[in-house]
Amino acid sequence: MKKKQSLILKKGGRITQEAVKKIVKKVAVSKKGIKISTTILPDHHFKLVKVKRGLAGLGLFAGENIKKGELIIEYIGEILNKEEAEKVSTNQYLFEVNRNKTINGQVRWNIARYCNHACEEAANAESEIKKGRIFIKATKNIKVGEEIVYDYGEEFVNEHIAPYGCRCVAKEHSYKAKKPVVGSL
Repeated sequence: MKKKQSLILKKGGRITQEAVKKIVKKVAVSKKGIKISTTILPDHHFKLVKVKRGLAGLGLFAGENIKKGELIIEYIGEILNKEEAEKVSTNQYLFEVNRNKTINGQVRWNIARYCNHACEEAANAESEIKKGRIFIKATKNIKVGEEIVYDYGEEFVNEHIAPYGCRCVAKEHSYKAKKPVVGSL
């Protein structure tokens, strides 16, 4: 039984790259008569982000300054039970919430899937699971234009990254992952 996540998605809407580019601006007037522009984000976006070329292919970049501790975005997708998740073995976007719930973040409307891996030393964000939902949270102050990266964890790194080499900027790589050999990519 696959389910879509996020209120916007449950109502039948889909968040696409185009939808994110068309973020609605609301203009208000302050008491002093100054126009104030406020950004209204989809319910799974907490900060403005952009998808562009990053460390390993496409990456997720800050579209505004983000302070340490702030939620950046929610990792969304189709919700799979244990049996469904086991059938999808080639997907690198599966994010296990608990033993019985996995989120398949491969869908295009999951912009959070573009956060690349960085070993612990180089990471500026982390994933956090709250009430069955996955959030990406800043662990350091992130400046506009900086790539948002977090440690994917030992199991993922050993299975999907270490065999090819880690492309993050860390001097010391976690989980015995090494830099890729020049010419091997």
